[in-house]
Amino acid sequence: MNLNLKVWRQQGGQSKGKFEEYSLENVSEEASFLEMLDALNEQLISKKEDPVAFDHDCREGICGMCSMTINGEPHGPEKATTTCQLHMRHFKDGETITIEPWRARAFPVLKDLVTDRSAFDSVMQAGGFITARTGSAVDANEIPIPKGVLDEAMDAAACIGCGACVAACPNASAMLFTGAKVSHLNSLPQGQAEKERRSILMVEAMDSAGFGGCTNVGACESVCPKTISLDVIAKLNRDYHVSSIKKIMRF
Repeated sequence: MNLNLKVWRQQGGQSKGKFEEYSLENVSEEASFLEMLDALNEQLISKKEDPVAFDHDCREGICGMCSMTINGEPHGPEKATTTCQLHMRHFKDGETITIEPWRARAFPVLKDLVTDRSAFDSVMQAGGFITARTGSAVDANEIPIPKGVLDEAMDAAACIGCGACVAACPNASAMLFTGAKVSHLNSLPQGQAEKERRSILMVEAMDSAGFGGCTNVGACESVCPKTISLDVIAKLNRDYHVSSIKKIMRF
């Protein structure tokens, strides 16, 4: 298949970016989207032109690095799919594909399609510790956990921190990401020691990083490659308000 590509090119955060158009021929329908970009970069390098910078690592839908917006959709048109798992058979021969980075103040562009998502790290670092001992492996049945609680915790833990939720939100909110991390840690016995501080500090870190507020649009849930539910936002709001009230009552 032959494709027309409109790719966002930007040398750095302080420089002005623009879309550049490229033509790519004989792309296999079985190629992944990142393999298609690899082919584009080989073509550019052969012409002694600057290749397109984009993030990638595992290429197995696990690491969350392959962050880019494809035809206006974070990670592209397929639901519950990361960019690296998106295949070219979902596009048409002769189609024009527009590729750009995440658009959020908290995710500044480093180069081309690469954004700085270290703001997520600051939110995670505010989460405190868990009471799990190190050393030898822990007996799986040492702390019995109800099946329903375990399922909720594991569903939240599926978040890979890719940032698609932020890119899709009209407010560039990170509530789905923060909600997933807080819900995961707060649901389990190992997370109870820091539950109250975690709920407050992670929200404060999220706000300080420059993310917007949540207005329950739901775009975050629709583009999440791991189908994280909006329920985690409700749980975050609950834990945050309960922890805030307890903090006020102590003083």
